[in-house]
Amino acid sequence: MLDLRSPLAMDVRIGMTRYPKALPPKWLYDETGSRLFDEITRLPEYYPTETERAILRSHASDIAALSEATTVVELGSGTSDKTTTLLDAFHHLGALRAFVPVDVSPEVLHEAAARLRPRYPDAEILPVTADFTESLPLPPGGEDPRIVAFLGGTIGNFYPDERRLFLEHLAAALRPGDCLLLGTDLVKSADRLIAAYHDEQGVTEQFILNVLSVVNSALGSEFDASTFQYIPVWDAPNTRMDLRLRSLCDQQVDIPGAGVTASFSEGEEIRVEISTKFQVDDIARELREVGLVPLRVFTDPAGDFALTLARRS
Repeated sequence: MLDLRSPLAMDVRIGMTRYPKALPPKWLYDETGSRLFDEITRLPEYYPTETERAILRSHASDIAALSEATTVVELGSGTSDKTTTLLDAFHHLGALRAFVPVDVSPEVLHEAAARLRPRYPDAEILPVTADFTESLPLPPGGEDPRIVAFLGGTIGNFYPDERRLFLEHLAAALRPGDCLLLGTDLVKSADRLIAAYHDEQGVTEQFILNVLSVVNSALGSEFDASTFQYIPVWDAPNTRMDLRLRSLCDQQVDIPGAGVTASFSEGEEIRVEISTKFQVDDIARELREVGLVPLRVFTDPAGDFALTLARRS
């Protein structure tokens, strides 16, 4: 039986009856979406993943030593492919007692956990299926400090008020001495940003359109992806990419599991995801405002991406 009270049903009910229409980006990451995003990270146009990976290769040992942590928690872990660089550094220091990957997709999460257990036989691998925007399932971790890794520039998917609230909740969940490792994409030319989110192979388009399949599968609707066009927009005043789906015709879509009918006029858009780009000083200020003290900022030589290590004061 479809549950009208499920988080997805509530998000769809709210998002499809407001103007402009919107769907939270967390619902992009079912099993198909997670695999599509993993494919996106390997595209030549999409620089953030490999740039962040290169920063981790250069500085993971510094991060592990500065944090003094023995438990690593990753929010929105997905396949945890890139995270192994960080985990390797903790493992080589003999400091990795537990890794807690947190994600909304149980299939991808447990597949990643199965792959990681032989790599780190002396550490507990404790996957948690959860929506970290709703709750932060941080393990107790004993008396040793913990480090929460929030990588990939995912913090940029929050609107400013949402970002502030999320960082406040995260800071409140950390103990004094715990650390946050935050990945942020930095401001750069509009042409380069648009190319990164509108790849020639069309993988990003498939990824954004997949949210309609998620709603269809879970809530019994019949969205026809061929009647929507993927629209990536650079919002210069807010320094963010805005990824939308535009209806190509007047249409109505019944969504039984959410108890609503979504009506679209031709040209009407669904806002699916934003990706804010930051200045290093701005993210440091936002962290300080919630009680997280920046220790070090690690960037690549071109200044495309930053990893900020901050400690709970």
